[in-house]
Amino acid sequence: MRFSANGSLRLRWAGLTLAGILTVTTVTIASPQTVQAAGEVNVYSYRQPYLTKPLFEAFTKQTGIKVNVVFAKKGLIERMAAEGRNSPADVLLTTDIGRLTGAVEKGVAQPVQSEALKAAIPEAYRDPNGYWFGLTTRARVVFASKDRVKQDKISYLELADPKWKGKICMRSGHHVYNVALIAAMIAHYGEAKAEQWLRGVKANLARKPSGNDRAQVKGVYSGACDLAIGNTYYMAKMQLNDKKPEQKQWAAAVKLLFPTMSQNGRPGGTHVNLSGMVLAKYAPHKANAIKLMTYLASPQAQKIYAEVNHEYPVSPNVKWSKLVQSWGQFTADDLPLAEIAKLRKKASELVDKTGFNRGPSS
Repeated sequence: MRFSANGSLRLRWAGLTLAGILTVTTVTIASPQTVQAAGEVNVYSYRQPYLTKPLFEAFTKQTGIKVNVVFAKKGLIERMAAEGRNSPADVLLTTDIGRLTGAVEKGVAQPVQSEALKAAIPEAYRDPNGYWFGLTTRARVVFASKDRVKQDKISYLELADPKWKGKICMRSGHHVYNVALIAAMIAHYGEAKAEQWLRGVKANLARKPSGNDRAQVKGVYSGACDLAIGNTYYMAKMQLNDKKPEQKQWAAAVKLLFPTMSQNGRPGGTHVNLSGMVLAKYAPHKANAIKLMTYLASPQAQKIYAEVNHEYPVSPNVKWSKLVQSWGQFTADDLPLAEIAKLRKKASELVDKTGFNRGPSS
């Protein structure tokens, strides 16, 4: 499989077809101001085109390197594995620690030893062996009803308190965001206590887990529940959604509580996940790929992430957007995400063991 000169994707499969595996959108990002191209770089992205376009346009303008993008909601890691040495992918952009480590486990990533990346990205948000690097973080928070929830502080452990029985909305326990949260609970409290906690949260669910994070906030708005679990950036998606004004109403009905891993004096901040990047194992444009990765970790790109995507940049030197600042300050859990990633399998097993996805009455 290869990219054509104009950035469109041409498929050359050896006994394997793309149909039924995933749906892709191919985008070419090239600046009209670029007179002489300095080559190209091919990106496989789980991140939606409208989020990455401003970053790639700025990179091309600065370097002259054309960015070819294949976007898909799922299946890109599997696709890279199937393509093997013939893969055109140079860089993989992902939306979760599970996919970052999954790329390594599937053997489609190679390490990058870069002092620039080490200097730009805090240690907790990059692989110690250089296989993956975080770009932005998002906190897994509680969206609480402004009318029905009076408290302004909460811990993750408190979500299992019987006082919340029938009052919590949450998406599938097997979704990568919740798997990471459960893994963090295992890391902090041990598997036995994490299982007890998950059973308590299940008992407090208002309904069977379903839908995305925004659907849980809608549940609070409608009165189906008082608390919803979701990622912070969904608040921005709702607050700024002019095409679906009803989502602004959902957002207006809730306040953000930043849960902590602490209880009875136990230290621990708010669980965060991250978007990130890996260098493809067989990157055909390795030098340009590393240039792109270095750019995405730069202050210029981190500012774009903050202002356009309303995520938390991994760079401690880049300010949050004003909208994000309005949600309040919090302390992120300092447990390295690499440690959390190791416990994802156990976390997924706990979801099955407790029957979490069957809902509160099961």
